[in-house]
Amino acid sequence: MSARILVVDDIPANVKLLEARLMAEYFDVLCAHSGEESLEILDNNMVDIVLLDVMMPGMDGFEVCRRIKANPQTMHIPVVMVTALDQVSDRVDGLRAGADDFLTKPVNDMALISRVKSLVRIKMMTDELRSRASTTEQMGLEDGSFLEQIQHREGGRILLVDDMRSSAERIGKQVRGTFELFVESDSQAVLRRCADEDFDCALINLNMNTFDPLRLCAQMRSLESSRMLPILALADESEQARIMRALDLGVNDYIRQPVDRNELTARIQTQVLRKRYTDALRNSIQHTMEMAITDGLTKLYNRRYMTTHLNSLLASAKENDKPLSLLLMDIDFFKSVNDTHGHDAGDEVLQEFSHRLRKNTRGIDLVCRYGGEEFVVIMPDTDHSLATVVAERIRKKVAEKPFIIHKGRNMIDVTVSIGLAASMNGTESPDRLLKRADEALYRAKKDGRNRVVTATEHAA
Repeated sequence: MSARILVVDDIPANVKLLEARLMAEYFDVLCAHSGEESLEILDNNMVDIVLLDVMMPGMDGFEVCRRIKANPQTMHIPVVMVTALDQVSDRVDGLRAGADDFLTKPVNDMALISRVKSLVRIKMMTDELRSRASTTEQMGLEDGSFLEQIQHREGGRILLVDDMRSSAERIGKQVRGTFELFVESDSQAVLRRCADEDFDCALINLNMNTFDPLRLCAQMRSLESSRMLPILALADESEQARIMRALDLGVNDYIRQPVDRNELTARIQTQVLRKRYTDALRNSIQHTMEMAITDGLTKLYNRRYMTTHLNSLLASAKENDKPLSLLLMDIDFFKSVNDTHGHDAGDEVLQEFSHRLRKNTRGIDLVCRYGGEEFVVIMPDTDHSLATVVAERIRKKVAEKPFIIHKGRNMIDVTVSIGLAASMNGTESPDRLLKRADEALYRAKKDGRNRVVTATEHAA
């Protein structure tokens, strides 16, 4: 695992020491000797983690951290405070400034490398999400507003895993009024709840007697439902090896016992913010993916998706020697709807038509807006006779009840013409199948509209 680390310290010997330790693990290291220099490096270089000294002349580490986290271009970069200060208040001040963790001088090599590797894993995942979101924004599919969703730092659903009632009650008192806390003492119950409920962070006590908490951490990281859930471990400082093992297994952070309320709150807030940031990016990507394959007005799949999926469905039909049918339909006289009643009324007709289309097709059928007033229904494992029944049902459901337009003030009659083409074993090309359906649709419109016409069989 390689990454670029920025080391910031006004004492050259400290910089050289950290640089040597990190380079021994094959990290790429950049060095800065002041807060101002570090911000300039961040403006001009890609950095994965910042190791930041607190006590520096001029701009101290707290101020540097605040500026890093206030900049939308660098706010996602993990910051680790490296300092000789070891008071809880100092750690809390750093966490409130946005720091992701503290390392106390002299820095323990194992703690340094394990912490860096843990944060690098998170950073790489976040970078991938940011890259995808940026691409979709440049394509005009997303406006970047997801960044606004991560500014709220208060509250959150926290799952505490602890089999000791006294310590669980103590944690409950410390987070009461700030977070919504849920407590579990059984590992299987934890996994079930993670699958069924949404949590913002999990607190796991590493000193449990009824089951192995490290095994639970490994299980949570192996399951899709809890893979991205931040985990904050509760541990005694003397159990350094156990803490390091937890970090290796994917635990995001740890807090020393006995727990200080302010530090606990600050560390949970850091993990909740990270979770919300990742969720916002993920939701943004999901939204843009949906926009890329669906029609914005009707919410049906668009032509791009239909073209790709038709290839797959025909290949499957050929492999399994199954029939496949395709309906190509066109709303009759749709241009006159727009010309007479306006484009708003035309949009209402398209939306209601799409609704009736979905109601009268099966879940396995692929329903798409082909373009304009043309629609396609692809029916896997459906022969000509069954497809004809479906097509007639759609035609009747469209014609039997007027369409409401102008938000309920008017109604108009609408009909649809349908061309049907069937493939007995998926051997013909998508273009050929669509062409036969289009020829059948042309005959349906030529013969008077509001009818279903079947394409002639293609040559074997």
